[in-house]
Amino acid sequence: MDSIVSATSVSSILVKGNGGIGCQNTMVHFKANSRRRPPKNLLCPRRAKLPPNPAVNQFFNNKTSAPSPPFTDLISSKIFQDEHEEIHAHDYTKDTDVVWDSDEIEAISSLFQGRIPQKPGKLNRERPLPLPLPHKLRPPRLPNPKIRPTTVVSSRALLSKQVYKRPDFLIGLAREIRDLSPEENVSKVLNRWGPFLQKGSLSLTIKELGHMGLPDRALNTFCWAQEQHRLFPDDRVLASTVEVLSRNHELKVAVNLEEFTKLASRGVLEAMMRGFIRGGSLNLAWKLLVAAKKGKRMLDPSVYVKLILELGKNPDKNMLVLTLLEELGQREALKLNQQDCTTIVKVCTRLGKFEIAEKLYSWYVESGHEPSIVMYTALVHSRYSDRKYREALSLVWEMESGNCPFDLPAYSVVIKLFVALGDLSRAVRYFAKLKEAGFSPTYNVYRNMITIYLVSGRLAKCKEIYKEAENAGFMMDKQITSMLLQAKR
Repeated sequence: MDSIVSATSVSSILVKGNGGIGCQNTMVHFKANSRRRPPKNLLCPRRAKLPPNPAVNQFFNNKTSAPSPPFTDLISSKIFQDEHEEIHAHDYTKDTDVVWDSDEIEAISSLFQGRIPQKPGKLNRERPLPLPLPHKLRPPRLPNPKIRPTTVVSSRALLSKQVYKRPDFLIGLAREIRDLSPEENVSKVLNRWGPFLQKGSLSLTIKELGHMGLPDRALNTFCWAQEQHRLFPDDRVLASTVEVLSRNHELKVAVNLEEFTKLASRGVLEAMMRGFIRGGSLNLAWKLLVAAKKGKRMLDPSVYVKLILELGKNPDKNMLVLTLLEELGQREALKLNQQDCTTIVKVCTRLGKFEIAEKLYSWYVESGHEPSIVMYTALVHSRYSDRKYREALSLVWEMESGNCPFDLPAYSVVIKLFVALGDLSRAVRYFAKLKEAGFSPTYNVYRNMITIYLVSGRLAKCKEIYKEAENAGFMMDKQITSMLLQAKR
């Protein structure tokens, strides 16, 4: 349509001559205004027409092109192109008339000079950390081996950093001291290894000398450590020496124990208590405990448990055991491990204090601990001794539901419980489980099985178990033998 209008307008102008100039201007403005002006800020601005590629032969392109337009169309397109270029030039000069700020001029000029000047403010800005990548957050299937830097370290420096706390080295020192002749001093060995020792190192060496029955060498080692300002004072070495000497009855006890307990540290007092208990000096251990109580010194509960265990073996000391149990019960923050609780349960069962054993077990479970097979066995035996067979049986089911592996004492106590209940089938089943687990039945197990078979009238099984016990090297007592003879008659 545009081409038709342009052709007719130009032909009319050529016919009219001079009078067609006004029509020419009118038609040019009409054509310019009818075309839509492009926006000033195009998202994708139009690119200028590229020049022809010199590598391409333009002759063949022009030769195969369409036929040339008529002369009137060329004149009209030339007029419109000139007018369009004038409009764009006017818009470009209007848009490019921009006033630059001093900061912008300075920033542009600095691009050609070097570093861009920073505005005053926080110069050392912290860059945010990069976002974690998913493949790096996902843990690998197998742990990667640690790659440690291979630095050359001298053998002496490596030895001095590790040797002072190695048990094999410290026990080896005790063996070297043991091999010394009686005339030689311990300094012959310790002076050679002294630079590698630190505070607390000789504690294990002194204990090992005590186990070897050499309290004199242990005391000499302590005296050598006293002369080394780098190794002494040290409560661990002092406590080990006191424990060794008190266990071997070579410690000179102070006459006034109350003053001694006020001056001595807690570690030394507990070491002395352990030495007296292991050495069998229970009277001295009791006196020291009473003196510490008067001086308001609080000792570890494990020391009480060890003393309770030793005093509980003597029936004449039952009142002292009950006193110690009451003292432990009055403590607000009582800390007992599993072995200590099991020991107290056994002592209470021996004394007939079954209520204390039950309370201790309840406290241990409520504290969030899980009983072991040893503690279960001790409590089953306590309930069996108290003739509470049904309560003991419920504890056996608890052991079974918890998948607690049975040991030989557990099998022995459980079989004894089923014999007391007269439950032959369960007794036989646990006797078979004992053998399947690889344990050898004890004398009490054989005796209990013969007893329950006799009560049930199974004489053939009685003879079989009796012969099996004889083959295992056990001789049944006269009571079982007489019961078998009476059953045969």
